[in-house]
Amino acid sequence: MNAAIADSDSPTLVTRNRPLVLTGIMLVTLCQMLDATIANVALPHMRTQLGASSDQISWVLTSFLIAQAIGTPITGWLSDRFGSRGLFLWATTAFLVASAACGAATSLTMMIACRALQGIAAAFLGPLAQTAIFDITQPSQHAKAIAVFGTISMVAPITGPTLGGLLTEYLNWRWIFYVNLPLGIPALFLLWWLLPSRPVNQRKLDIFGFSMIALGLALDRGQQRDWLESWEIICEFIIAASAIWIFVIHTRNTSNPLFHRSLFSNKPFLFGLMFMVTMSIAVVGLAATLPMLFQSLFGYSVVDTGLLLAPRGMGVIFTSMLMGWLIRYIDYRWALFLGFLLAAYGMWMMMGWSLTMEKSSVYLPIVIQGLGMGIVFSPMNMLAFSTMPARDRPDGASLLALSRSLGGSIGVSIIVTMLSRNQQVSHADIGAHVTSSMIPGFDLADVIHRLGSAGAGVMAMIDGEVNRQAMMISFLDSFVMMAIMMLIMAPLPFLLGKDIPVGGGKPAPVVD
Repeated sequence: MNAAIADSDSPTLVTRNRPLVLTGIMLVTLCQMLDATIANVALPHMRTQLGASSDQISWVLTSFLIAQAIGTPITGWLSDRFGSRGLFLWATTAFLVASAACGAATSLTMMIACRALQGIAAAFLGPLAQTAIFDITQPSQHAKAIAVFGTISMVAPITGPTLGGLLTEYLNWRWIFYVNLPLGIPALFLLWWLLPSRPVNQRKLDIFGFSMIALGLALDRGQQRDWLESWEIICEFIIAASAIWIFVIHTRNTSNPLFHRSLFSNKPFLFGLMFMVTMSIAVVGLAATLPMLFQSLFGYSVVDTGLLLAPRGMGVIFTSMLMGWLIRYIDYRWALFLGFLLAAYGMWMMMGWSLTMEKSSVYLPIVIQGLGMGIVFSPMNMLAFSTMPARDRPDGASLLALSRSLGGSIGVSIIVTMLSRNQQVSHADIGAHVTSSMIPGFDLADVIHRLGSAGAGVMAMIDGEVNRQAMMISFLDSFVMMAIMMLIMAPLPFLLGKDIPVGGGKPAPVVD
């Protein structure tokens, strides 16, 4: 194990070749982040070849998410107990083996088991990658390194469905898993060769605390029905909420908590968690629903949809990398404020979309939204770790990854539910105004009686158009919700102090 160096701008751990080990970490992060969304568009093809029903094939996604949610909270304990290097290498190896097995799966049972293993490994990779980045880089370079990590963390889920669609269309659905191998195998060798390890700490596992949080997260991820319209979901919600509440009380009082208690009194870290949940709702929620909008309502192909969403990722990349350099010279509070405002403005512009718009009308709102999200991400991560002792980094990174995962899950659930219910409401509102008086001399009530099957076809066409308009309105409503959410978050950074060392280990200059 490498010794720490006393210099205030020296890394916590020393490695022989920092650029190469950072390359390995980023490649592993890219694979792990892609797999959260890359399989979504390939489910119909998997269902056919694996002989599964529509409900059964959804477990290809659900098994990954549940395993990832349950595994994430114990990353810090495993890192302390067995060493961060050993855990990182094991998790990377398990992830690659599981990816190859998923690609070769010949039955639904095999696929679900391999996806669960992949999810467990992915749960460890995200927090370990973020911890390693902070450990092996100097404080003055943290912002630049975390900007690259943040770019991958945001762009990979956005591009996952598009890449999955391209691989499925031009190669085979199995390549959405095989694509991890040419990236992950070289990364594994780099990590094995160069990655240093944190000291081993033989702390005990808080089994009761872990059981409670795992129960709460597993039930939260298992929601398949109509929210609180179902007694099953009501019971699961009560059990999950109770388990999380018991975990919180237990953590406050036990002598051996699952997470270091100092994290929950660290105000910058708690704000970082809150911002991460909010941004994940928007990033993952939109990544899941915008392809649906472009493909179902506008009839665009997978390739066209990917091209329409690409400027969003480009905006994220540009401002994330810019903030990695700029955050050392500006007040982080103003950066977060501007980022949230830009993201909100981009979503407000999306409220002007209509079924008759041209493709060119999509690009500007998408770019502005991406620019805002990129501005937020680097300061948000730096803020979370700004006053955190090196000892707490694995636990802190685990909680941050958990908040990102939960935020994405919440975002998809909220938006999909809003789309379904608002479409029904809008359909009823629009349908109430489709009357005979809209078309002089044409009696809608009598059209089926007079025209028979042709009249039924006419009414079906009218109902189809009402459905399209109602669905478009429901998408616009979801944009309104996210824009308001971003506006609410924008002023909150000013509740924090002026002298938090967010920019490379030094307090950022104050701009009032």
